[in-house]
Amino acid sequence: MGRGKGEEGRVQQDPNGPYPSPFPRPPSPRVLRGIRSVRRRPTAVAASPPPLVFAITGASGAPYAVRLLEMLANHHVPTWLLVSAHGWRLLSEECGIKEEAALKKATGGDWSCVRSFNDSDRGAEPASGSVQTLGMVVCPCSMGTLAAIAHGTSRSLIERAADVTLKERRKLVLVPRETPLSLVHLRNMTAAAEAGAIVLPAAPGFYQRPQNVSELVDFIVQRIVDHFGLAINLTKRWEG
Repeated sequence: MGRGKGEEGRVQQDPNGPYPSPFPRPPSPRVLRGIRSVRRRPTAVAASPPPLVFAITGASGAPYAVRLLEMLANHHVPTWLLVSAHGWRLLSEECGIKEEAALKKATGGDWSCVRSFNDSDRGAEPASGSVQTLGMVVCPCSMGTLAAIAHGTSRSLIERAADVTLKERRKLVLVPRETPLSLVHLRNMTAAAEAGAIVLPAAPGFYQRPQNVSELVDFIVQRIVDHFGLAINLTKRWEG
């Protein structure tokens, strides 16, 4: 039987609203409330603190590096350690530290928060800006490393990590130990500072009346950790 004249083309109306039957009926407010009640809420996950990238290069000043690493390890500050080839030579000549095991022993023996990287691996995590870090310190920082950072050559993992730290607007502390300074050195320091780096020369103060070399070393290490907001106290503060 054919359809009646009035039936052809007729669209059945939804009794719950103005929607025609070819379209899905919208859920009622009661159903929507039920759907919302069973939706999983995102679970908050406690984020681990970002690591501090710590590079040791070939400028004189190995005791600063060893003491800084000791403090970071002892206070369980997550640390990514990068040592250049000249940095290892420096550690050997100034501190008698020739390998990673000896460096670990000299800095307290507990490296549960320290992770080391090969400076030749430019594809390692410190080379990526998508990886969150607290910032980076180069201590000591050779004039060659400082020049490479100032001009963005990124020939090694250390230089690339510093480049990333600058471009991501994170804190980069450079600790040069050179004297006297040539005009080339000064211009490179200016370029690094203009790019956002903090140039912190290894020039300890004497107002605290140091009695030994270790107190001079601690003066510089204290200034470094202060710049990263770390709760480490090594020296007496100036009280006026």
